[in-house]
Amino acid sequence: MRRAFSVSIFCRHAGAVLLVRHRRLGTGLPVGGEVEPGETPLEAAHRETREETGLVARFPAAAPELAVAGTPPGLLAYEEHAAGQKGLHMNFCFVADVDGRELAPCDEYLEHRWVTDAAGLAPCPDNVRALVPRALAAPTAADR
Repeated sequence: MRRAFSVSIFCRHAGAVLLVRHRRLGTGLPVGGEVEPGETPLEAAHRETREETGLVARFPAAAPELAVAGTPPGLLAYEEHAAGQKGLHMNFCFVADVDGRELAPCDEYLEHRWVTDAAGLAPCPDNVRALVPRALAAPTAADR
């Protein structure tokens, strides 16, 4: 089975998190994608946020329960999920603060919404539903 590292970025602005309806999968997800060769997960999270939204991500200090030496800023969780023919995605989940809600055009999703809970863009996978409240509750980049 193919294995790939991926990142999910829960972009946050003014008390809401960005979810997109993924074009191919038809479900509500944070922005993200695969980590490219030679990239760290944090570098991939910066790149994917910029590519898929046009926004610049600021990653807050890691959540206190994850804050050990070497933990990348903004890390919320690590999870694994089957990605169909793509194999197993080993996914680093981040939260990032952004300065606005205006997104650059992107052909990877059909629509987007800024939500205060995962029900705002149903249906969502269970892992997304679980991480939206954590992303909203995480310290902000300004709190560092």
